Amino acid sequence: MNNKVFVGGFPYQTTEDQLADLFSEVGDVMSVRIITDRESGRSRGFGFIEMSSSDYANKAIERFHGYDLNGRQLAVNIAQDRRPRAQNNGSFNNYSQGNQRVRSNGNRW
Repeated sequence: MNNKVFVGGFPYQTTEDQLADLFSEVGDVMSVRIITDRESGRSRGFGFIEMSSSDYANKAIERFHGYDLNGRQLAVNIAQDRRPRAQNNGSFNNYSQGNQRVRSNGNRW
């Protein structure tokens, strides 16, 4: 069984230390990772917590799914394995020549 849980819906100002303190009520917390916006660096309001065992992960789900944290309701579930992203070889929308349109005779518009 997986010992990593997904935690969503927490207030944007929540810190990793705050989540670690909260989830340590049910067991040993190994790591906490809050997902942030790439450009602004701000929290996206969800993250992942790795507990020391699957039993602790299940206790965390039982205890904190639906928990009110500063007016926001937490969603806590077993983390799913990340699905591989589609490969597009560095092109946008799989068009290797961008938005160029090509006539049937090979000349550009």
